[in-house]
Amino acid sequence: MATHAQTRSIYPISHLALENPSRRNLKRLFLLRSVMIAFMLSATMALFYLHIPLPKLPIALAVGGMLLINLMTMLRLQKHSNVNDIELLLQLLGDLAALTMLFYYTGGYSNPLVWMYLLPLTVAAVALKREHAWLLTAIAVACYSTLVFYYVPLSHLHMHDLAGQTLDIHLVGMWLGFVVSAGIIAFFITRIGQSLRDYDRVLASIREKSLESERMLALGTLATSAAHELGTPLATMAVISKELAHDLASQPEQLQQLDIMVRQILRCKEILSSITRDAGKSRADAGHGMALREYLQEAIQRWRDTRPATELVITLSENIDNPLIFTDKTLTQALQNLLDNAADASPERILLDAEWDETVLKINIRDFGAGITEDVAKHLGKPFFTSKSEKGMGLGVYLTHTTLARYEGELNLSNHVDGGVLTTVTLPLKKLKVSQ
Repeated sequence: MATHAQTRSIYPISHLALENPSRRNLKRLFLLRSVMIAFMLSATMALFYLHIPLPKLPIALAVGGMLLINLMTMLRLQKHSNVNDIELLLQLLGDLAALTMLFYYTGGYSNPLVWMYLLPLTVAAVALKREHAWLLTAIAVACYSTLVFYYVPLSHLHMHDLAGQTLDIHLVGMWLGFVVSAGIIAFFITRIGQSLRDYDRVLASIREKSLESERMLALGTLATSAAHELGTPLATMAVISKELAHDLASQPEQLQQLDIMVRQILRCKEILSSITRDAGKSRADAGHGMALREYLQEAIQRWRDTRPATELVITLSENIDNPLIFTDKTLTQALQNLLDNAADASPERILLDAEWDETVLKINIRDFGAGITEDVAKHLGKPFFTSKSEKGMGLGVYLTHTTLARYEGELNLSNHVDGGVLTTVTLPLKKLKVSQ
């Protein structure tokens, strides 16, 4: 009977590009200034339509100045260079100067658009240092206070609606100003808040990666110590095995079992020797180039030598493309870890299917065991967690995940609909291919 598949996907920590915060804020300032310019032009055209006399040259200078700043900003952003806080401060000061000129010739503090002073201050409060934000605030307050006493007044500030009722343009402008400013502030503040949350997630990923590195360093130290301590007992077992081989020369069945044990001892000694021999080597030193198909066949055969009692049915891609890759020993060990887990759950028989193209390798390993419980699925991939009672150390999936993460690979474990666990490895080949 088909069952719902419980899935545990283990993704490598992505290397998120951290964009310069000031540059990101400059992009937002560019968008905000564009909205301000569009709103000022619309309001000016509406007032001209209502035959309210306005000084054309000061308005053109103010709006033109903001357009020039935006043009410079657009060119600056296209150069993909870093932006500092001083540049943001100077641009915001330019906006305040343009707004002050506009308001001086269009009614001063009574101008219904005077609320636009708050928009540069909003950006400054979020994007700049405290000292710079307070400096900009003081300048904005000084400009506003000056406009209370010095300005060119407007006349004919009334209009009629369709019902013939007289409306004060200042009040209408204040209403429109509130609606637009509320929308602008909500839009930009939520964007800035989202960026801050994204930045926190990036920092959390970096901290998690640092913790993973510390764990791997601790495991490396533990492995080196274990290799040193296990050398003596393995050597003793090898000597005793040779003596037993002489004693059992006339007993073929027992001698065959002893031969398996000898091969396992030699395998353990080889693994322990490689821990210290390959430590600190680069990938180019530790591995060599091999065709992908032959690499998989060799890795599978090495595993078969260690688990001869388990039938492994393999299906390799018939793709004629057979790229040359680096034979990283840690990647081989990761594959063998997954095969060991499958064999532990299904000692009689497991399946392996591998297919690839020019860009990606996909390996499916299926066992016929009891599957993954919901509780196990929650903890898969954590170090020292095991579902094998006393048989496991809880490092196989964790080390496999860490190895695959180095190559931007993905590990997925799920319950197969027909029973057992389906383990899927998706591995991009771009970092494994040997440069031609």
